[in-house]
Amino acid sequence: MTHTRMLLLATLLLLLSACSKPQADLVVLNAKIYTVDSAFSVVEAMAIKDGKVLALGSSEAIKKQYPSAETIDVAGKTIYPGFIDAHAHFFGYAESLNTANLFETQSWDEVLQRLKTFASEHPNGWLTGRGWDQNDWPQKQFPTKEKLDQLFPDRPVLLTRVDGHAAIANQKALDAAGVTKAFDLTGGEILVEKGKITGVLIDNAVDLVASKIPSLTKEEMKALLLQAQANCFAVGLTTIDDCGLNYDAVEGLEKLQANGDIKMRFYVMLSDNQKNYDYLFKRGAIKTDRLNVSSFKVYADGALGSRGACLLHPYTDMPQKSGFLLSNLSHFEEVAKKIYEHNFQMCTHAIGDSANRAILKIYAKILEPNNDRRWRIEHAQVVAPQDFDLFGKAKVVPSVQPTHATSDMYWAQDRLGKDRIKGAYAYKQLLKQNGWIPLGTDFPVEQIDPMLTFYAATFRKDIANYPQNGFQMENALTPEETLRGMTIWAAKANFEEKQKGSLEIGKVADFVIMENDLLKANQQQILKNKVIKTYINGEKVYDKALRKN
Repeated sequence: MTHTRMLLLATLLLLLSACSKPQADLVVLNAKIYTVDSAFSVVEAMAIKDGKVLALGSSEAIKKQYPSAETIDVAGKTIYPGFIDAHAHFFGYAESLNTANLFETQSWDEVLQRLKTFASEHPNGWLTGRGWDQNDWPQKQFPTKEKLDQLFPDRPVLLTRVDGHAAIANQKALDAAGVTKAFDLTGGEILVEKGKITGVLIDNAVDLVASKIPSLTKEEMKALLLQAQANCFAVGLTTIDDCGLNYDAVEGLEKLQANGDIKMRFYVMLSDNQKNYDYLFKRGAIKTDRLNVSSFKVYADGALGSRGACLLHPYTDMPQKSGFLLSNLSHFEEVAKKIYEHNFQMCTHAIGDSANRAILKIYAKILEPNNDRRWRIEHAQVVAPQDFDLFGKAKVVPSVQPTHATSDMYWAQDRLGKDRIKGAYAYKQLLKQNGWIPLGTDFPVEQIDPMLTFYAATFRKDIANYPQNGFQMENALTPEETLRGMTIWAAKANFEEKQKGSLEIGKVADFVIMENDLLKANQQQILKNKVIKTYINGEKVYDKALRKN
């Protein structure tokens, strides 16, 4: 064999050898990657191909075995699976970006001042706002509408409480809804003082006025959704469970995803409404790469802060009230039966111990022992001691929001008393029922940042380090449990644990690069921890370096 022929053969063998190596689209090196697999493995590097994890291992091995179109060296930064918010209201959050921000107001006067400023910047149409909480005010009493009537006599106003389960309307808004006097309302209340309507509406009464607010145009809503998506990507969210939409919102979301405008993944629960049942039962479950609609959100009661949560015994700080169910028990059993028969998931909002007991008993009546239906109780906020095991017996999933504990802890005992409070926000007890628990925020009731979820779950404190020893620390979760709750367990609650929630070969390449190691960080490091980059399907959807201030 001539020298020339030997050279050609060697070159050919070299080319064949190079071609035999799997080509990656992206390689990530020199990281600390929490895979959140069953062994909670930690690796240095990963290769990504066609939006999925191709390989995991050491930086040296991955670099050697997987040539890539793009390689990033993260210089020791930490990587997690993309965070999943197991209970939120993405559309509601988007709409809130177009309303007056009343969160963390310290008085009714501050609410009015913020509203006047907002009104001057938005001079036309209804005035709406969200976020006020009378429990944060000196007097801790619901406001009344007199000052709203004085400031805005010719403009309808509706201001929603932080939890979305109460609102205050001015006279112009009440007139628009035809609410001229108080009347009995199933699952709602129109508050009255000295025979006059105060303007405060509880639960189903809010809809009387809210239904009269003109809808946003498609263009306006699209702009708000894109802004909301950008904000969520910036805190590392890659999947959001939107709890309670109507089918037309889903159809709009499908179009935005098909056009590539919305890249966020969604697990959508349709609201308890006959039109929604008719739509999904006829169409069947919707499952695409980024959209899963296979469940219904049902509403058992209201919120603890507005005393709409349904309790077994009266409120400690208002003995004449026990809260109420938002529908008759027969309604809950009826919808549970048809959801079961059509093989969909039922997810029920239940705050009070009476509401939790009622729904758990209905679930137990319909579900078979050792079922894998994964029917959920959203919030599971106050549970009677003898009822915790009802979750495990029927394999019911408690879906909880750790920041509710640290937001409510200042006044929750006033509502419940020193004995009943022990069964509230009991995340460790609930975790023990099935061995796993999904975590969310309930934004816009709370902030969107998953770091606040992690902090509240593990330290059970507010950002000012109160209380010093933590709130009911016997129900704190470990850092590993919390990370699982924000990733793989949240995916499992959506029947999606085989596709996402951990970084394993064949799963989608949704991941977050962060500054600090959550599993090793102290309190301040967690609170200050920032997302550097967020990826969905191996595509970068957020880069801190490119974020506009």
